[in-house]
Amino acid sequence: MSSRSGSAREYETSDRSPGLSAFPPVPESSENEAEGLIFYHMDLYGSKERFDIFPEELTGQDDRSLGDTRKESALSSEKFQRSQEAGYDLEKEVAELAKMYGLDEDREKELELLGGHLEMVESRWPPARTEKAGSQGSIYNASKSSSPMKDQSQSTKQQGLPGEASQDEEENKARAEDKAESHIGSGEGLSSSDMSDEWNSQAVSEEEAADVFCSTCKMPIRAFDKLFGEHKDHEVAQLPSAVESEKEEIHKNMCKLEEQIAQMENFASHLEEIFITVEENFGRQEQNFEVHYNDAVQVLAQKYEEQLEALGEEKRQKLEALYGQLVSCGEHLDTCKELTDATQELYLENDKANFMKAAVTMVDRLEEFLKKEVDLELSTLPDFEERVIDFSEVEQLMNSINTIPAPCAPVINPQAPNTATGTSLRVCWGLFSDDTVECYQLCYKPVSNERRSDEQAEHTLKVKETYCTITNLLPNTQYEFWVSALNASGISPPSERAVYVTAPSPPTIKNKKIRSCENAALVCWESRDINPVDSYTVELSKLIDEENGDTITESIVGIPNCEVLIHLQPTQSYRICIRALNLGGSSERSEPVLIHTTGTYFCLNEDTAHPLLAILDDGFTIACDELENPECDLPVYDNSFTRCIGILGSLIPFPGKHYWEVEVEEDTEYRIGVAFENTPRHGYLGANNSSWCMRHIITPSRHKYEFLHSGMTPDIRITAPPRRIGILLDYENCRLSFFNADIAQHLYAFNSHFQHYVHPCFALETPGILRIHTGIAIPRWTALP
Repeated sequence: MSSRSGSAREYETSDRSPGLSAFPPVPESSENEAEGLIFYHMDLYGSKERFDIFPEELTGQDDRSLGDTRKESALSSEKFQRSQEAGYDLEKEVAELAKMYGLDEDREKELELLGGHLEMVESRWPPARTEKAGSQGSIYNASKSSSPMKDQSQSTKQQGLPGEASQDEEENKARAEDKAESHIGSGEGLSSSDMSDEWNSQAVSEEEAADVFCSTCKMPIRAFDKLFGEHKDHEVAQLPSAVESEKEEIHKNMCKLEEQIAQMENFASHLEEIFITVEENFGRQEQNFEVHYNDAVQVLAQKYEEQLEALGEEKRQKLEALYGQLVSCGEHLDTCKELTDATQELYLENDKANFMKAAVTMVDRLEEFLKKEVDLELSTLPDFEERVIDFSEVEQLMNSINTIPAPCAPVINPQAPNTATGTSLRVCWGLFSDDTVECYQLCYKPVSNERRSDEQAEHTLKVKETYCTITNLLPNTQYEFWVSALNASGISPPSERAVYVTAPSPPTIKNKKIRSCENAALVCWESRDINPVDSYTVELSKLIDEENGDTITESIVGIPNCEVLIHLQPTQSYRICIRALNLGGSSERSEPVLIHTTGTYFCLNEDTAHPLLAILDDGFTIACDELENPECDLPVYDNSFTRCIGILGSLIPFPGKHYWEVEVEEDTEYRIGVAFENTPRHGYLGANNSSWCMRHIITPSRHKYEFLHSGMTPDIRITAPPRRIGILLDYENCRLSFFNADIAQHLYAFNSHFQHYVHPCFALETPGILRIHTGIAIPRWTALP
């Protein structure tokens, strides 16, 4: 800034006084010069009165300066022409290298950049203009950068001595010329290798931003630097691809960092858990040591009390013995003193007669006393006997102190559903503490309601895991389980006892009691187990193709009783199996039964049969061989007929239509029809309002047929005695119809609203046979017109 301000002041001075290059210094006194100090006048731009100092010398300097300026202008013009020629050659080289490195797209930018450099150089370094001799403005316009040197040169000329002016002026001119050449060289640009720092900063700010990435230097550069700069032989990449590559690398590193962070967080969490576990283990070990050492201390205290008590007892015995001996010794000593005193008194007796009398007695007494032996030995010694303290129990306790305490009692789990079979059970248990366990001891026995349940054999198993499957068990049987944990320190207390139950046995379907119709089936079964079960499941398989075994299976679950009414589709075949269920699981499948929904199928209720009525092996033929008094003394059941030799059938309680046929003989009298289940057993069928039946009797003149209900019958004559009678029960139309099945003839129909479900009924009034046919599809001719 000082050089530019100096130039401005110089330019202003040249405008004010053309022809003068600078103000001459004011001469000072010789005294100041002698002291080596030079004083300048403060008003450098003062009045013109001071300009005539050294006029001749200054004029000569201006002439020389003007000549040098002309030389510099010519030199600059020549170098500028060389830079333009170099610029043209440079364009060709740029085009060739752009094709070589694939930078055709940036060629226009580079050419514009080169053109801009040339224009900048041309504008920055214009041709020197010729001015009059002694003009400072021409020097200023020729080179701004040389102004500091000029100012310094002029200042030197202003303050220098006349003898040294010529030499200083030549040195300053040489320096200014070198500086100008360096600036011109930087303006010529790309062919020069000696750039100054000032020109570099100006060029970077004026040129385009970096557009490629140098892989060698790991920094973004301009494509121009790749062609001609220091990155010419380096590997470069497009800046977007380099950015993407760096982003990808950064993303990979970020993923690695995130993975490491997750690992460190997990590790830190694991360390926290370890810290907690260490604290817990320390607490358990401390408690274990405290318990064992307290036991040892208690044993020691007990031993101490026992030994102290024994020692006190020995002391008491010694003191008592010594005290007794001391008392005896005192008594003996008193006797001795008494005898001594008596002897002395006798010895002093002067009366000889009295002396002799007393002496004889005294001598006898002394002799008797002296005959007694005096025990001068100690009855007991002062030393106590050596007692050996038994530390075996303490040693055992100390040896039992282990870093691994005995485990706590396990907790046996309640039985999980569906974990058992008919012969096996799966028992599970666990530990609420982190005790070290080597194995478990599982014990079990069957549960019985008998008094001798405690005498049941117990079974013990050693298991490594916290579960065990026990086999060879009884179906649908309860077992009691308990478990203990073992390690090197001992065995834990047993767990609480848990009751498990095995799965039931497969049920048995009662084939003879299966009842069905076209739309439903009633299946009955019985359990093979003594203990009850929770429920039953019916598995229903619809047979699509019996030859190939194609089936469609569905299940009915949660059946509480041993029978179920199943809705089916007409004219189909079904295979039915039953499973029993309890808490342990389900049983195996029962033996399957086959049901066809082509007609009504029912069975005879043997409990209702009269004693004279026999049911043949097929289960559908009844016979009466002889007629005795129906009210005979034969065994009669509570539900059996007593007066009418009849029997009831068990029809499925399902609305709709039911059809069956009865094959009869012409010479047999019978009653067939339907009746309520509670119809009186001591009456005849058809004689009450709870039964509807067709009666056949033989008169001397003809076969008579009656259709009885409440003992009443219409007057109907049947000319062709039927041999096969069809019976159609229609709940929907409230009708009971009778047909001659052989000739498809309608015989009679009862119209009645049945308040309850009815059952087929059959009775014989003469010896004969009735054959019942079920499972017959309803004939089309049964439909009334």
